[in-house]
Amino acid sequence: MVSIDRADVNAKTRGDASSSDASSSRAYHGTGEGEKNHSPPRNDLDQAYWYMQQSDNAVEASPLQLSRLRRKIDWWIVPIMFLCYTMQFIDKVSLNYAAVMGLNQELKLKANEFTNAATWFFIAFLIAEVPNAIILQKVPVAKWLGANVILWGIATACTAAAHNYPSLLAARIFLGIFEAAIAPCLILISSQWYTKSEAAPRFSIWYAGLGVGQIIGGIVSYAFQQVKNPTFSGWKIMFIVLGLVTVIIGAATLFILPDTPMQARFLSEAEKVMLLKHVAVNQTGIRNKKYQWSQALEIITDIQLWLMLLLTILISISSGVITTYSATLIRNFGYKPPQAALLNMPSGLVSIASTFIVGYGVRYTSNRWAWIVGCCVPGILGGGLMSFATGTKAGQLAGIYLINTITATLIVIYQWTGSNVAGQTKRVISVALISGSFSVGNIIGPQTFQDKDKPQYIPAKITVLATQAAAALVAFVLFLYYAWANKRKHSPSAAAVESMADGAQSGERLWEDVTDKKNPTYRYVY
Repeated sequence: MVSIDRADVNAKTRGDASSSDASSSRAYHGTGEGEKNHSPPRNDLDQAYWYMQQSDNAVEASPLQLSRLRRKIDWWIVPIMFLCYTMQFIDKVSLNYAAVMGLNQELKLKANEFTNAATWFFIAFLIAEVPNAIILQKVPVAKWLGANVILWGIATACTAAAHNYPSLLAARIFLGIFEAAIAPCLILISSQWYTKSEAAPRFSIWYAGLGVGQIIGGIVSYAFQQVKNPTFSGWKIMFIVLGLVTVIIGAATLFILPDTPMQARFLSEAEKVMLLKHVAVNQTGIRNKKYQWSQALEIITDIQLWLMLLLTILISISSGVITTYSATLIRNFGYKPPQAALLNMPSGLVSIASTFIVGYGVRYTSNRWAWIVGCCVPGILGGGLMSFATGTKAGQLAGIYLINTITATLIVIYQWTGSNVAGQTKRVISVALISGSFSVGNIIGPQTFQDKDKPQYIPAKITVLATQAAAALVAFVLFLYYAWANKRKHSPSAAAVESMADGAQSGERLWEDVTDKKNPTYRYVY
């Protein structure tokens, strides 16, 4: 699926810690065989470290072996994550399609009740991130993901039973609770199997499920609009079918996706050790159940996370507008419901294209901040067209399609978080916070669509334009912060040098449960 190239050239000058991808094995082997008895047992070391200590496999991996191993992992891990994310998106926005299929009229929704139903999904999503931040360090991540996929599939199917506003609200709230696990789980799982630069295109592949979901969602909506059954509407059948498909994918996740590389049945013992030595350079660990309150408190004073939260909220405001209201906006241009569903499909193509361009761009050029800014520019243009080109359908449609380029920025933020936050407790809480901030933006976004502003919804469209411009600025500020933080670690006062690549850093040091701020050899990527 994804090929492996040589280590990034001149990555150190970009602050990209993934520059040592190709030398990660050599970094670990610098410890020597005698390091197994280096010190008394420590309970703050990652489980991967102890797994390697108990293994007799110490084979130096060649680039060809690593390439073959990557392809093997890609085919086992990435497709199931892609399917989970695809169904997550389709199930979430199915309400958008149901709206043009007569749900509002059949349930007799009044004024802003449809908007509120969309908003309460994200309120539940946000609240559920609190227990997720605790649970994900204690339970197997893949099992937690699979269980939640099954449960949200059931919630999706139960939406067909909604007969009024309260029952619809209940179904959406349960859907939000269970879908809250998806982003934190996929971020943590992806970071276990790949080095920082290798992770970027893999993130893009499973995140492309969003664009694929937009396309499939349009086809599904169009298909079920052809169902003419006075006793059981097409939108109800749609929810049941989508729910059943999701439950099947959730069950497959439980059986296919390993919780850690150490538990991968499709890898040999030698391959497991080879992989762990390769990803050791990340210094972010695989799994450590010990909860450290000091790491949780460090989040409060970590500037990068506050900037990342703000960036995610700004991006997600526009994302919430498009995912919830795109079909409604297109229908308000004068198109019939089936036409509106089909005309929403090009949005998926834009999302897929931008996601892959950005993912592979980050893999080979780094410059994550610049890719975010690059995606915001079309988003700004799209917001401008939607706001001011009100006299032409073509201009309005172009605006909606252009705004979908911003979906690619979220995968950069997810990957940024997985790469730049170390310390197991801090990482788990951070990915939950980022996922929660995504829901905050999606709460704000739909609320800009007020009944009094229809059919043009000009205030909401201007909000899209403004938030994209602000997001581009925040991404640039993050770049400046990371450059400053890396330069500070290079200073004499930091008493640290990059010693991993030449084997001076101990094997234990690579797997210590220490945060990015407290690790003197940790380098931020930007």
